[in-house]
Amino acid sequence: MSSAENDHPEDAPSHDPRAKLMQEVAEQMDAIETDFGDSYEIGRVITIVEVKGPDGNVGLRVRAGMYPWVAMGMLEAAQKIIEAGGE
Repeated sequence: MSSAENDHPEDAPSHDPRAKLMQEVAEQMDAIETDFGDSYEIGRVITIVEVKGPDGNVGLRVRAGMYPWVAMGMLEAAQKIIEAGGE
């Protein structure tokens, strides 16, 4: 996802939560295809989603189908990429 497309993704109105999540995934796939063409394989995947309930409560859902220490390493790498201003 380019930062220009998602400067303030939380401001984007969405009436269908599934559509919003699917749009995010589609944008990620587009970015991967732009960077790697047809020569890539998807490895491990972590999803982190902020969920806002109708009562105003906010939760964070994390899904990582891997050993916890592998997920922690990926999250640490992601943090460094974000801190460096990358994607």
